[in-house]
Amino acid sequence: MSERRIRNNKIRRQRELRRHLLISIFTLCMTVTLALGIFSIQTSAKDSSEAIEIKYYTSITVSDGDTLWSLASEYKGNHYKSSTAYIEEVMNINALTNETIYTGQHLIIPYYSAEFRN
Repeated sequence: MSERRIRNNKIRRQRELRRHLLISIFTLCMTVTLALGIFSIQTSAKDSSEAIEIKYYTSITVSDGDTLWSLASEYKGNHYKSSTAYIEEVMNINALTNETIYTGQHLIIPYYSAEFRN
């Protein structure tokens, strides 16, 4: 009688152990699946009201009274940290050594537009 009880207890413990193991594996699989599902849903979608703007370049002729600062306020938009950053880019593009520009001089100016142009 005692051997039978020992054997039955052993079988019962093995069944409980298997059941706990299966529950743990199932819980782990569900957690991983849920985590992957949540992280794959995250997107970097933009607000539909925001227009996507593309960087373009245009050639301008400097008019009387134009300065790099006035050109920066006209063309830089909100895509540069500051007017200084914009002016530095204009100077690099046009190989200018200082901020002096002259009437009639041709400059390449970067600007952004939401309108697609070929």
